[in-house]
Amino acid sequence: MEIFFTVLLKLIPLYVIIILGYIGGRFLDIKKETIAPLLINIIVPVVIFTGIVTTKINLSTLSIPILFFLVSSSISLLTYYFSGFIWKDSTKNILSFAAGTANTGYFGLPVAIAIFGNSAIIIASLALLGTSLYTNSLGYFLAARGQHTFKESLIKVLKLPILHAFFIGLIVNLLDIKLGAIYFDMAKNFNGAFVILGMMIIGLGLADIKDFSYDFKFIGLSLFIKFLVWPLVMLTIILVDSYTFKIYDHNLYKLLILMAIVPVATNIVSYATILKAQPEKLSLVVFISTFFALFYVPLISALFLR
Repeated sequence: MEIFFTVLLKLIPLYVIIILGYIGGRFLDIKKETIAPLLINIIVPVVIFTGIVTTKINLSTLSIPILFFLVSSSISLLTYYFSGFIWKDSTKNILSFAAGTANTGYFGLPVAIAIFGNSAIIIASLALLGTSLYTNSLGYFLAARGQHTFKESLIKVLKLPILHAFFIGLIVNLLDIKLGAIYFDMAKNFNGAFVILGMMIIGLGLADIKDFSYDFKFIGLSLFIKFLVWPLVMLTIILVDSYTFKIYDHNLYKLLILMAIVPVATNIVSYATILKAQPEKLSLVVFISTFFALFYVPLISALFLR
């Protein structure tokens, strides 16, 4: 039970930030439309660039972001296909977009540190890179596809600053270009802004919901995919690896499980806001999955990650 309460106490400040975001949106007239472009176009690219630059690049480390990108993409595409039998409008696009996401950054990183210590930072950051790459490529394309043509959606993806930051960071890393202490001191501030604004935008999105008309089918499928399909897929990968390739060790298996049980990513609200793709509905899904994770993640951590 010690792990349960340790993780639970680590999560509570994140929920306080969501509440503050809701208060700001409801009573102070703060708009998520202002914060969303700031996150996507400036803050997140800096965080991803810094993560790439400071990562030791080899086949083992590169496999983690590739793994999470492939898992995210596979789940998203399967969701898009099967949800097409239920919805014929853009709802299937935003469901498939949300299904492939995982809050490995705002949620997974602090929880990983709480359970495993600072040694978990690198692995959690690599998982974040993988899910972010999905969010800013295939995921964003599917969400945009519900509102735009194929060509327009592709152009929107290619214009995303985070993709440019990813590849520029990779080049800087491989060329061993030194950025200096001044840059990294500044980058720490962006990490804090990344967490605070990312969680706060959930509350801002909730503040925009006037009637709270619940789409129980949409919410139910989102939670089913995030908290059952994701862990089962990751457990299958771990089982196969343990009997075949043995790329990862036992401690890394625990981190992979943890990264698979985090809630729906908060930044999808930012993208949905920019695309005008039902951001209020996604805000509600993000909030419910995040609230559910407040107890789900500590429970799974206590049972399987000791």
